[in-house]
Amino acid sequence: MSTLKQFGDNVKKYRLKINLSQEQLALKAGLDRTYIGGVERGERNISLNNIKKISIALEIKISKLFEDL
Repeated sequence: MSTLKQFGDNVKKYRLKINLSQEQLALKAGLDRTYIGGVERGERNISLNNIKKISIALEIKISKLFEDL
């Protein structure tokens, strides 16, 4: 599995764990819903700034998003 796909799977796992839709996560992170979808599908090479925004929105440490990479 690619690094981007595994990262996206981790985003999705933590998003679902707190019962957020992609749209809700996008709003909390200040990002577009289609961007979140692309991240979760492993289609986006996400920037460090956006990784931080997503981790804050998910209320987890950034390192959690890199588990099993």
